[in-house]
Amino acid sequence: MSKKETHTDNFFERVYEIVRLIPEGKVTSYGAIAKALGAARSARMVGWAMNASHNMEDVPAHRVVNRKGLLSGKHHFEGTNLMQQLLENEGIKVKDNQIVDFEKYFWEPNF
Repeated sequence: MSKKETHTDNFFERVYEIVRLIPEGKVTSYGAIAKALGAARSARMVGWAMNASHNMEDVPAHRVVNRKGLLSGKHHFEGTNLMQQLLENEGIKVKDNQIVDFEKYFWEPNF
């Protein structure tokens, strides 16, 4: 394994550690996770980590959205509306692929 692969793997695992902490009924953003990791400009890398997590049952990837509350990762879930259904099952209202009252449900990972 190259040094870059090891670094990426460690970053992805650190992302997953934060995502596992998101409380049920709350969401956070790719950028907020990146900022919590001390890598504020790495929101896209957080997105790559989330894309790679779709088979990990212990990572609630549906709770990670973009900075405007859009379900930007929804195409990585099986079925057309699975991400929305999972959020709605937790009491979060979604309309037109965007979380209604985003600020109300936003969880800031502070470490």
